[in-house]
Amino acid sequence: MKKTAFALLLAAGLFACKDKNVPDVSNIKVNLTVQRFEQDFFAIDTNNIESSMQQLAPRYGGFLGDYVMNILGIAPMADSVMPGPETPLKHFLKDYQPVKDSADKLFRNFSQYEKEVKKGLQFVKFYFPAYHLPEKLITYIGPMDAAFEGSLGKYGDVITQDGLAVGLQLHLGSNFSLYHSEMGQQLYPTYVSRRFAPEYIAINCMKNIIDDIHPERIRGLNLVEQMVEKGKRLYALEKLQPYTEDSLLTGYTAKQLKGCIENEGNIWNFFLTNGLLYKNEPDIIKEYVSDGPFTQALGQGSPGFIGMWVGRQIIRKYVEKHKSVSLQQLLQTDPRKI
Repeated sequence: MKKTAFALLLAAGLFACKDKNVPDVSNIKVNLTVQRFEQDFFAIDTNNIESSMQQLAPRYGGFLGDYVMNILGIAPMADSVMPGPETPLKHFLKDYQPVKDSADKLFRNFSQYEKEVKKGLQFVKFYFPAYHLPEKLITYIGPMDAAFEGSLGKYGDVITQDGLAVGLQLHLGSNFSLYHSEMGQQLYPTYVSRRFAPEYIAINCMKNIIDDIHPERIRGLNLVEQMVEKGKRLYALEKLQPYTEDSLLTGYTAKQLKGCIENEGNIWNFFLTNGLLYKNEPDIIKEYVSDGPFTQALGQGSPGFIGMWVGRQIIRKYVEKHKSVSLQQLLQTDPRKI
């Protein structure tokens, strides 16, 4: 396969141009209640777990069951049938108390992040008026490996029937010691864990809502169609987070993003010259539409998941030519048509 060198430009700080005709959503009402689940959960009486969990149930509803079974991976009533000092819940609470302590310091005041999510929800309601907005923002501490696959990456934040759930264990800042431990690096290499920062809370919440509004269906699509699908979601995220820097929306570094902008023609030429656009082989497609430290064929200065950025460039050009298309219609448009 012919390879085109990806020129890494060292100057940082240039971000992709955005449409600054941002709609006024200040009058859109959003009802959002923050629930600090980790505070209540880590305060339970470990000598009487069954009754303590029963006391949590009325407040947290179905999320409590989701948390225990799906996030912690503990069977119902496991602690009540496995008495002793090292029951699953006791073991988790003991091991993750230091993580919870770190989260307490960093997120003592959660109002900033609540405000950011609320603003995002106002844009959701503007662009998708029929969508039922989540009414709860639930914070929790889960295992380090509790990352969930979304269309634009992996993160510890999910959307449940009870609301938006934020896994604070994966938002403690890129320098958090546990991320750089042997276990942390095995789970999340540095190119992933550098995004484990508070500023990604609202971004990940909006990513989950986009997936909830329009679940991703990429099976059977060729490379360019999958890039368009990823690009549609990045474009939608940009609309729901119009004041957020593009380096955060894409997850690229500023240098990687600048390199993409300055080398857009070279990148597109690479796909054309090597006949990649209509490839259907999963191993080939994965190189360009999944996360990584860089795109191997384009060199170490490039970002991983470059197909997402290329796809958004296609979407921007499509929207420029079809100004009447709504965001809802865009998500539903067949990528082949685009």
